[in-house]
Amino acid sequence: MGNYQHKNRKTPRKQNWDYTQNGAYFITICTANRENYFGKIIDGKMVLSPTGILADVFWHEIKNHAKFVELDEFVVMPNHIHGILILNNSNNDGDVDVIGTGHALSLSQPLTGKNRFQNIGKNSVSAIIGSYKSAVTKHANRLNLPNGWQTRFHDHIIQNDDEFKRIKNYIANNPKKWNDDKFKK
Repeated sequence: MGNYQHKNRKTPRKQNWDYTQNGAYFITICTANRENYFGKIIDGKMVLSPTGILADVFWHEIKNHAKFVELDEFVVMPNHIHGILILNNSNNDGDVDVIGTGHALSLSQPLTGKNRFQNIGKNSVSAIIGSYKSAVTKHANRLNLPNGWQTRFHDHIIQNDDEFKRIKNYIANNPKKWNDDKFKK
């Protein structure tokens, strides 16, 4: 994958935003080259492959490793996932154990160009997503299952209740609208 010290590369993260801050985040993570590793849509319903089952299970494990995280609507699609991740840490200094400790980069490392995540820290959205992706990859590799992620992920900071409801509805209905999905390959 190479060295991640690209001085001119724009980050997809919102500048001047602390991604350890409490809030609701709409997350989209795509597979590498948008390959359909996670299964297929049949009659408007997602049928998970073994790799898709891992993607589903490990998403639901996030709340067991990040005690201040709440999970809302979530869906595994053939080549991406959508989910709502809610950070709700009353004192914003709680600890996070990465999913499957040791599967992601060490969170105690100093910040250098070698680290792939912006706003890395125990409680950041990037650390949580990086840990999730790492856990899915490790277990898929262990089972010799086809897998791969795009290097980055997309997030959107949900601003209000109306937007939250709209995004939640979009995620829930995503399998039914697969034929029109911009991620369909």
